[in-house]
Amino acid sequence: MVQGKTSTQSTGEQARRDKRARGAERHPAVPGALRVRAVRQADLPQVIALDASVTGLHKSAYWQRVYRRYGVGGQGLRHFLVAVDGRRVVGFVIGEVRDWEFGSPPCGWVFAIDVDPEARLAGSGTALLGAVCERFRQVGVTMLRTMISRDNQLLLSFFRSQGMTAGRLIPLQMDIGGEAPGLGAPAP
Repeated sequence: MVQGKTSTQSTGEQARRDKRARGAERHPAVPGALRVRAVRQADLPQVIALDASVTGLHKSAYWQRVYRRYGVGGQGLRHFLVAVDGRRVVGFVIGEVRDWEFGSPPCGWVFAIDVDPEARLAGSGTALLGAVCERFRQVGVTMLRTMISRDNQLLLSFFRSQGMTAGRLIPLQMDIGGEAPGLGAPAP
């Protein structure tokens, strides 16, 4: 009898340990373990520095505007998330739900994602994309879209590794800085 009871307790304890381990994978509590969470004002200097290290441009005013729109004003249909390793921001993702653009049902758009080059290949990008997708799913969105520069092979490889493929929309553009045929010609 005692042996059977011990066996049952061991099985129950093992199940609880397994459940805690699965939870720890999603929400690590170990200092230095990667966590994804909503951005905070105090994270902005690290986000700005990360972006500047990758793009070569220091865009403080831009990031303040993005924070006001997606950080403070977000978290419903707009999301600005950071990946944090200990106290260090190692990546970010920004996206939003957009409704009925060009006849498309509501879908999630990722318009910015980046990971510190020293922290790449450790799952940070996957964790960030997974977290924003989960937030999109919570509001009923089932499609994710993004646009990238065709010469950004690193980002293209990342998104393809996550299962993204070419979509049905075709991006078009036009330079409106000068005179465009039909648009910039003075009226007679």
